[in-house]
Order: sequence, then structure tokens, then C-alpha cells
Amino acid sequence: MTSHWQDWPPQVLAVLRKGVVIPAHPLALTAERKLDSRRQRALTRYYLDAGAGGLAVGVHTTQFAIREAGLFEPVLELAMRSAAEWTRAPAIMIAGLVGRTAQAVNEAQVARVLGYHAGLLSLAALKGASEDELIAHAQTVARELPLVGFYLQPAVGGLVLPVSFWRRFAITLYTGNDDHIILDLVTPFTVTANGRERTVRIKGGLLGHWSVWVKRAVELLERTHAAVAKNEVSAELLALDAQVTDSNAAIFDAANDFHGVIAGCHEILRRQGLLEGIWCLDPSETLGPGQGQEIDRVCAAYPHLNDDAFVRANLQRWLS
Repeated sequence: MTSHWQDWPPQVLAVLRKGVVIPAHPLALTAERKLDSRRQRALTRYYLDAGAGGLAVGVHTTQFAIREAGLFEPVLELAMRSAAEWTRAPAIMIAGLVGRTAQAVNEAQVARVLGYHAGLLSLAALKGASEDELIAHAQTVARELPLVGFYLQPAVGGLVLPVSFWRRFAITLYTGNDDHIILDLVTPFTVTANGRERTVRIKGGLLGHWSVWVKRAVELLERTHAAVAKNEVSAELLALDAQVTDSNAAIFDAANDFHGVIAGCHEILRRQGLLEGIWCLDPSETLGPGQGQEIDRVCAAYPHLNDDAFVRANLQRWLS
């Protein structure tokens, strides 16, 4: 959408093109539903130590309501500062951008000043707009900050975006499809560009599901990269895809139309000690009926998917 990609630091652009794990960063709150800066910083440290190649902040998993709560800029600033202080490794910093054009442009300006590399653009506020209007909106925002396309599924407030839209938007491919992560990463996709067919691969992911069990997510991404390099997808890897999908259904509360999608991520982090509670800005946003039992089930069924031991060994250091 913009010519600004080439202005990125070369090492950061190389990380993006290689393909990395980019967690969608949750919001740590106190019981009074105020920002818990200590635990918010601990989450950032956890993700970076687990091997994440970047962070997405101010996105759906961070809760769009941070804007009304006056937390958009403070939360973005805290993540940027925490990452810079914790590691020298290049990390892709992506800011969520929402609203109609004036709001999205303003948020992009805030993110750019703070040092973010790109914006994850939600088009949910433009329901009813034509494709040309959506593209014009994206081009205007992209003058402030390079963009990452964002498909928020209609079940949680998004709108349907056709193939023709993405033909006019697409960049290096990352999956945002939380329910078939591994299959997305190993599947070759044939596309036609300028009259010629070519095969492209999804390189990494920017995912709400990757806000939890991140050490394992990084290992799984490395396994998929190795499988693609050998052009061999094992039965074990296919089984892992099904297990990750089952876990995602529990954590995202698919059985209750995703009512507990953010609270479910919080619940995993609470069980590990990273969060004190599962509080969201909206008091009605909590676990769905039976979701806690479903999370119990997948945690027991797939212990190899969690990184509890890694978190336990490092938690006090991250909280310091």
C-alpha cells in the first residue's frame, strides 16, 4: 500500500520476510480494571524471551476499548519501551489501527512517533463501504505508516473482504487464521500475478492464539519451516495441527460464538502466573459457559503444547 516498507531497518525487514511469531499482545489489568504496568511489561518480556519476532499492540486481543479508556498511547508506549529495554534483537513492532479515516490516520501518527514499524488496519468501522472506498482509506492511512492487512472475522465485529480486495492490498503473507495455524504454514498457495502463476507460502503468523504458549509456537514455526524446506509434511505435524485447532476452540470459546475469546487467552496466562486475573475492560467480557472446563480438557490432553515450565523458570525475572 505504501513505499515506506523500504525505509524499515534492513534487519527488521529481514525478520519479517523470514517469517516469525508475532503475538497479539493482551492487556494486563488490575481487579479495578486499571492498567497493570508491571504485568503488562512482564508479558512483553515473556514474548521476546520465548523467541517472538515482534509484537502487535492495540489490536483485538489488546481490547479495542483501550481507546475509550484513554490507554491507546500509554499501552503502545509501554510495549515499545519495554521491548527496547529488554532486548537488542530486531523486533517487528505493529500497532493496531481502527476507526474511520481520521481516527485511523491519527492512530498511525501516534504509532509512528513512538517508533512502530507498521499498522495492523481494521476495516470494521467501514461496514457498507465499497471496495474502492476501502482501498482509498487504506492508502490514506498508509501515507503515515506501512500497513498490514487485517481480516477480523464477522463473528467478532469484522466484515467480509473479497479476494479482489486482497489482490490490491497484499504483501508478504502471514496467517491470522487461529484455527488452522500449522496447515496454513505448510500449504503452498498458487496465485496469478501479471498473468503468471507463482507459488507463495505463508511465512509466519500474527495471532491472538500466539498470545499464549509462545515458546511452543516458536518451536512449531521452526518445525514447519523445516518441513517446507524438505517438502515433507509428516503425519505427526498434521496431528499437531488438529491438536492446536482443538486447543484454539477452547481458548477462543468457539462453542459460545467467541464470547470468551480474550478472557480465554487471559485464563491461560493467569494459570501460568503472568496475569493476576482474567479481567477485561468490559465487565461482561469473561469466560463463556463451560469454557473453563474446555480449557481444563485441552491442557490435560496436550501437555506438549504448553510452555508452563519455561514460564515458571523465568516468571520472577519478568515481573522484576
